[in-house]
Amino acid sequence: MTHRTHREVRLTARPQGPVTDDLFELVEVPVPEPGPGQVLVRNTVMGVAAVMRTLMDETSVVPMPSYEIGEPLNGPALGEVVAAPGTDLTPGDLVEHHLGWREYALLDADRVQRRDPALMPDPAAYLSQGPTAWMGIVRGAEVRPGDTVFVTGAAGGVGALAGQIARLRGATRVIGSTGSQEKADRLIKEFGYDAVVLRGAGPIEEQLRAAAPEGIDALFDNVGGEQLRAAIAVANRGARLALVGALSSQLSEDSAAHTVEIDTLALLARSITLRGVALYDHLDLIPEWNQRFGEGLHDGSLTFPHARLHGIEQAPRALRELTEGRHLGAVLVELCGTAPDAVAEPRQPATVRGRL
Repeated sequence: MTHRTHREVRLTARPQGPVTDDLFELVEVPVPEPGPGQVLVRNTVMGVAAVMRTLMDETSVVPMPSYEIGEPLNGPALGEVVAAPGTDLTPGDLVEHHLGWREYALLDADRVQRRDPALMPDPAAYLSQGPTAWMGIVRGAEVRPGDTVFVTGAAGGVGALAGQIARLRGATRVIGSTGSQEKADRLIKEFGYDAVVLRGAGPIEEQLRAAAPEGIDALFDNVGGEQLRAAIAVANRGARLALVGALSSQLSEDSAAHTVEIDTLALLARSITLRGVALYDHLDLIPEWNQRFGEGLHDGSLTFPHARLHGIEQAPRALRELTEGRHLGAVLVELCGTAPDAVAEPRQPATVRGRL
């Protein structure tokens, strides 16, 4: 027996700058009824990501449809099957899908993926941005034993995992970048980084040369801009540079200000590979990552840094705080079943701690 109504978050206007709470509205609507071949899911947790700010614009360069004004947003979510007539799913099954930002979701059966609740110590770990991190390290930067690796945006949901994965792949030195000394200290103490370049603490290239006096062999770039330019300048012969994100332009009001001039002669002379990689071209890696992540969380070789807010009404705040750089790691929102007194404040970024 489901509730008669549920809540969803809709976009009310296009942003003219940073994310603000008045761009969203919380609406109560009827719980949909599934037909044959459809699945009704009671969402339990959803994730937010920086790309959602890009999708709030009317048009964007990312290969995903923009959000529509007056319609609910969407994004990764995890939940329990309530009803699934005419499918091989049964009530209580754990599934992942892409209709977050609402407490109940109705989807065709081929748009949900069944997940094993025993694989992860916390099923919410299925919503990590680890597939992107795994893709960028393994296929993009092709990190090898003995490499010195530079991960930009190291304190985000992707970067906080990319550094750990680089270490697992045999990197001997892992350098990150972030925007605060507090995050820098945590990246070194808790997440296996050897050094951190601090945005705003001086020229990035100078800091990177000091952190990597023998140069870098691989780059996992979430940011672009000055940090990409610095990585190219410090890259060794044969370095592999993976472009995974472009936060410097995605979260800027003037993306043109972060356009990078690249010295193509330097790339040729040092046989440097510069490669853009996107997860939609590497979806086959998701099961591989889930298996490896589950094993790593159980044996302590990987951690899942994240912040957790409670209640769907906190979803706009979650996205705003993520784009403001307020959290380390992934940012999640618990949905149905949240106790009313658990809504006010997010938990401290949580980890399952262990060795790297």
